[in-house]
Amino acid sequence: MTRKEKRFVIHTETMGLGGVNILMDKVTGVHYLFYFNGSAGGLTVLLDRDGKPVIQPVADEDGE
Repeated sequence: MTRKEKRFVIHTETMGLGGVNILMDKVTGVHYLFYFNGSAGGLTVLLDRDGKPVIQPVADEDGE
């Protein structure tokens, strides 16, 4: 990953003053949930139905 590439991919859903962001770390593949409302917010690892972190397979630097 070069310095200009962004490390996180973001999906955003807004609701009034707040909303939810789903972030995926392109290095580790781990997904995070960020909830915000006004000036408050919280971040946590996104979990699957078994309570395990959602991890998406990522390609290494060789593209594999």
